[in-house]
Amino acid sequence: MPIDSVIAKSWGELTTSELYSIMKLRTDVFFVEQKVDETELDDRDQEDATRHYWLADGADVVAYIRVLFNETAEHLDGHRVIGRVVVRDDHRGEGLAQIIMKRIVEDFGGEGMMLHAQDYIVPLYAKFGFESFGELYEEATIMHQSMYRAGH
Repeated sequence: MPIDSVIAKSWGELTTSELYSIMKLRTDVFFVEQKVDETELDDRDQEDATRHYWLADGADVVAYIRVLFNETAEHLDGHRVIGRVVVRDDHRGEGLAQIIMKRIVEDFGGEGMMLHAQDYIVPLYAKFGFESFGELYEEATIMHQSMYRAGH
């Protein structure tokens, strides 16, 4: 399967190998590289409405994004929440997160969507129609910006 073929699954559809590769990527980047000390395994991965999107190089997940559904919208009608955006260090700059974001917008573009972007990556999300709102804030020692995209 080419590296630009996005895979999308719910928790129950994930194989143990896929789950391991997703969790390895997330912990390698968030804990080891970025030194984030927030809870990574928050039980939201297992919810029926959560969708897991990734790109793989062979059996290895090299880019990943999680999409949650919140019953109560955090901002306007933003029930879908994009998060855990991660690209393996040796694949950064290849546009992999953009490939996954394009698929997510195709899948959920009719719904309001939210995300909490690390400050430096705000321009990436703006390309997909997300607009910043509120003030910058610190989360896990990294500056973040809340962003919203109206459903179309």
